[in-house]
Amino acid sequence: MSPRVMTVGGPIPPDRIGFTLPHEHTGIYLWHVQDRWDYWELTPDELVLADELADFRRRGGSTLVDLTGPGAGRDPERLRRLSARSGVQIVMGCGWYRGAYYPPEARIERRTVDDLAAELIAEFRDGVAGTGVHPGIIGEIGVDKPWVSAAEERVHRAAARAALATGMAISTHGILSPVGLAQLRIFEEEGVDAGRVVIGHADSYPVLDHYLTILDRGANLDFDFIGHRFGSEEAAEPRLIELIVELLERGHGPQLLLSQDVCHNSQLKANGGLGYTYLQQHFLPSLRTAAVGEGEIAQMTIENPRRILTIE
Repeated sequence: MSPRVMTVGGPIPPDRIGFTLPHEHTGIYLWHVQDRWDYWELTPDELVLADELADFRRRGGSTLVDLTGPGAGRDPERLRRLSARSGVQIVMGCGWYRGAYYPPEARIERRTVDDLAAELIAEFRDGVAGTGVHPGIIGEIGVDKPWVSAAEERVHRAAARAALATGMAISTHGILSPVGLAQLRIFEEEGVDAGRVVIGHADSYPVLDHYLTILDRGANLDFDFIGHRFGSEEAAEPRLIELIVELLERGHGPQLLLSQDVCHNSQLKANGGLGYTYLQQHFLPSLRTAAVGEGEIAQMTIENPRRILTIE
């Protein structure tokens, strides 16, 4: 079979992947999760989201990777309708998010690693629950804390085995700590090529030596809190630009990705937020001002996501 990217509308040739947001969401609901206090929500209103995605498309956007997990709002048929309505190619994730959000029906702590992996492999092969919609990446695979719990390790190992069986890449969640190295170590122990691993939310832990350790192992970094306004992210943006420029100067351009992780109603333009276009409208102009070239921008926003999403 020739290399392809698996979108919610079916497989497409990799050369159809243009400007891409590799870590996003288009619908999240957590109200039903027992004992959760954060009640994060991103509206499932298809008309609202289709308008937001169409705005991304109008500004040159091609593809969006939705990493919402089962139990947190993943809806394959809705993703397919959103893609058709907006013209944006959507790639759906698979696997389980992190310990606090594991849906009870997944029975994570009662199943073997191989059984969990088999479920992901079956989704890739057959589609999700009779919808005919197939995942194109594994993720986001995450941790609650600055360490990997026993249940989370089980999911990480299952993700690794499914990646080896299917060719899908893995995208992770871990914040405010160097836990990405622990996640990468598990994948490496299972035999996954580090080049097929994306360590997510890298900008939440802005430590150059940490970045270099991950990059030297061959893995990828995703700076995907760009445009977040939940805390001090805006104030930290100049430092993030400095770090990205430093990594580019060191020759790590082929391993860097940029995204926005839209995950809350307040981020939508319909609600006064920055939508899915902050990268195009604001952040990339700042990179250009910092003397980042168009070739490097294309590498981070087109070529690298295309490579990650391509299934050989």
